[in-house]
Amino acid sequence: MNNNDCLRRIRYILDFDDSKMIAIFGLANVETDRAEISAWLKKDDDPDLVECDDTSLASFLNGLIIALRGEKEGGVPEAETKLTNNMIFMKLKIALNLKADEILEILASAGQEISKHELSAFFRRPGHKHYRECKDQILRNFLKGLQINYRD
Repeated sequence: MNNNDCLRRIRYILDFDDSKMIAIFGLANVETDRAEISAWLKKDDDPDLVECDDTSLASFLNGLIIALRGEKEGGVPEAETKLTNNMIFMKLKIALNLKADEILEILASAGQEISKHELSAFFRRPGHKHYRECKDQILRNFLKGLQINYRD
């Protein structure tokens, strides 16, 4: 899934303004400004759109975890340079403190039915024999379900 789209959707779901976005990046020790955030949040067909790279989105998600859950011992985690849908899903799960049953309800509210076993496969390590790649449709429906449950 597109990083800019993820950032736009998360911002809308949690109703963050620009100053809150800047503060969240700051929690992950990343300096940004209103112009950069605005460029990331532009519509896909806007010529002024600037692509949000994996490191920036990972930093935002790490900052979101700190903002919603508090900082853990050992300081701020290092932002990943390569993000997958599984990692985005996991970071949102941690930030929002969601349990498996809650995630299944969120997915169901968006019309996506999966089993608990399928869900747990998304959160396993990539080398694990039961690991499963999270496809764009699952992440998109998870974000849609979050919007239904948190925003509507």
